[in-house]
Amino acid sequence: MSTTTNPPETPVDKGKGTGKDVKKASFAHRLYTGEIGYDFVGKRKRWYIVSAALMAISVLAIAVLNLNLGIEFKGGADFSAPVAVNAETTDQVRTAVERLGLPDNDDLSVTTIGDGQVRVQTRSLSVDEVTQVKAAIAQAVGGISVDEVAYSLIGASWGSMITQQALIALGVFLVLVSLLIWGYFRNYKMAIAAMVALLHDLVLTVGIYALVGFSVTPATLIGVLTILGYSLYDTVVVFDKVRENVADLKDGKVTYSEAANSAINQVLIRSINTTILGVLPVAALTFTGVFVLGTGPLKDLGLALLVGMIAGAYSSIFIAAPLLAQLKEAEPEMREHRERLARRAQRHTAKETAAATTSKAVVLHDGDGPLAEVEQVEPDRLGLVSANELARQQRQQPQRSTRAKRRK
Repeated sequence: MSTTTNPPETPVDKGKGTGKDVKKASFAHRLYTGEIGYDFVGKRKRWYIVSAALMAISVLAIAVLNLNLGIEFKGGADFSAPVAVNAETTDQVRTAVERLGLPDNDDLSVTTIGDGQVRVQTRSLSVDEVTQVKAAIAQAVGGISVDEVAYSLIGASWGSMITQQALIALGVFLVLVSLLIWGYFRNYKMAIAAMVALLHDLVLTVGIYALVGFSVTPATLIGVLTILGYSLYDTVVVFDKVRENVADLKDGKVTYSEAANSAINQVLIRSINTTILGVLPVAALTFTGVFVLGTGPLKDLGLALLVGMIAGAYSSIFIAAPLLAQLKEAEPEMREHRERLARRAQRHTAKETAAATTSKAVVLHDGDGPLAEVEQVEPDRLGLVSANELARQQRQQPQRSTRAKRRK
């Protein structure tokens, strides 16, 4: 058996010879198109366990270690004095007050206000202790008069009032945001998932404060309220993509969980980039407050922002969206949709199995051995008729008309 073979084609590299290099699809593009991806929704239980463990540690830290409340919340004494601030001002004033040997004065705080004032905060003091502290501060800042050192007493009742007002504001904020998300997405389950993620971020942030022992000050409250908005923003971005992917879900070939997981992968790179860009300056702020200044509002504000932004990015990807998919999949409509897709897949599999069982393979041979194995095709599919079939058919030859009939 002789065969004629064509010379093999030389592979052509598109781009070479044209002056353009073939660009390989980026990792972000492959995530967006679904070529690669991580099953966030399918493996949600794993991340639920991780989040539950982190929240348990945070709650235990709050219950056992307690929060280190600043004097604005538990009361104390506040001193301020005019001074030409330099790099050694806070250390000099702190040393002068510590030399007094006042009992239970571990919460001593020394900060500078601008470049012309120093501020000292301590626990509540007796009259004699106030006199000693004022004299020590006056001498440390350059021998000013004791009367120039201002003193004010902050009562614990003021701190409890501020705490109560902050909790009321937080509750009102959560209710209004829930209603807003519900109204915007027309889906109350999105509001539930967003609130769960938000509470997760709050518990983690407060737990970190209890673990590291940083003072909880008004700056801390500002940071916590700021991360609420950041966490919600990241969650809303994911939910908006989910809504886009499930718009024509009934006519599609994927389940709600698959569409939600695709949405998470599509916005993953965006969330990571946004978080990194936000965390870098906040990390610098926290570093300055902790290691350069040592104390003050930068330290308290920076830690709350740093922890909250990281927790917000995590919760929007690993908690909010998977929880939303879990809540939606429990609906009867979604269960019916999954069953319909399963029946469609079974029919498709049955057709493929039937086609595979009816096909036969034919081996071509020549004198030296087998050449190739090809699939046998039924003649009817090609429109061919066997010789025996042709013999059985009655073939009628067309009658030829005479010349006279053709002339007519």
